[in-house]
This record gives sequence, structure tokens and C-alpha cells, in this order.
Amino acid sequence: MIKTVVFDLGGVLVDWSPRYVYSRERDSYRLDRFLAEVATGEWNSQMDAGELFQTAIDQRAAEFPEWREWLQKWRDEWPTMLRGPIDGTVSLFEQVVERRRLGHLSGVYALSNWEANTFKIARARFPFLDLFDGRLISGEERMIKPDPRFFHLLQKRFSIVPSETLFIDDVAKNIDAAEAIGFQTHHFTSPEALQAVLLKRGVIQSI
Repeated sequence: MIKTVVFDLGGVLVDWSPRYVYSRERDSYRLDRFLAEVATGEWNSQMDAGELFQTAIDQRAAEFPEWREWLQKWRDEWPTMLRGPIDGTVSLFEQVVERRRLGHLSGVYALSNWEANTFKIARARFPFLDLFDGRLISGEERMIKPDPRFFHLLQKRFSIVPSETLFIDDVAKNIDAAEAIGFQTHHFTSPEALQAVLLKRGVIQSI
């Protein structure tokens, strides 16, 4: 039986992508190269783990000086990367929160890799992010998924039992890490697929 639900945020509840900024350049080859070789996921994870935004940009620009202008946009135009809520998932999230309010679940939490200061922007823009019973944000805790310590902190802080918890994330390596600890999981691909899983496992009810 599922008693607790844990949501990832970016890519599950919130639509975020650097392409919303850099696609203005109208050079898809240059953009693909920038994201593959310079502004990599590994580099972005440094900020998610607590590295100061400008420090990470300056260090990367020292390695790739020809990309300095584009790297600076990562900070200066970050809000544009935040397109909006993923409406279908937010609707499901609100149903899960309602089930929690009615006593059918013991908690609804967030576990997200997100830089601390930019998360404040997201909270101001999307009030539904304050509906969680609790959340762990990597930039605030200075640890990131898929590090098992981040999952163990989630367990300890909110008294979560992994075998009774459904963890939802759009990144395969995070799903693998959660499963290794004993969480029930759903690898998010679409709101429709998530809805089917939530109904099947009795987390929400059909309307």
C-alpha cells in the first residue's frame, strides 16, 4: 500500500529547459554543441549541489572563454528557462494532495535537484510548490540525486518508509537509486502514464 508520495519537480511538475533561452540564436548545431560540451548536465549539477551560480559560470568561462556570453545567460536569463507548470501533472499532484488532506495518505513530499536561489523564483511563480508537506532541495541541502545520502536524508527528516512510498522522477539514474534503497518508483514520461499508475496503485481515485 502506498502511504507516501514523493515528486521530483523539474521535468515532472515544472517545465524547465535552457533551450527556451538559447533557441533564439537560431543555430541548432551551435546550441547542441554548447549543451553537450560546455553547459553540460554535470556542470549544472554543481550549482544544484550548492556551488554559487556566478562562481560556477566564471570557472566554466575560464575553461571555455569563447562561450562566456552564453554561459552568463545561464544566470541572467534563467527565469526564461522556466516555461511553466506541466498542467496535467499539476492536476494529478493536486488530487494527491487532496487525498492526503482526507487522510488517505500520510504525506506528499518533494525531492529535487535545484539551485537554492532559483528555486525561490519558482516558488514565487508557482504557488502549488507550497502545497507539499515537506521538501528537500539539493541546493539547500548541498547534496543531489542520485546520491543515496539524499534519499536517506528524505527518509530521516520525514520518517518515510521506502517500501510504502512512491517516488516519481523523470531521470532514470534517480529511479535506479531510489529502487536500490527500496522505494516504489515511477519513471515519469507523461501525465497520462502517471495517472494510470496512480489509479492502479490506489493513490488517487477515478472521477
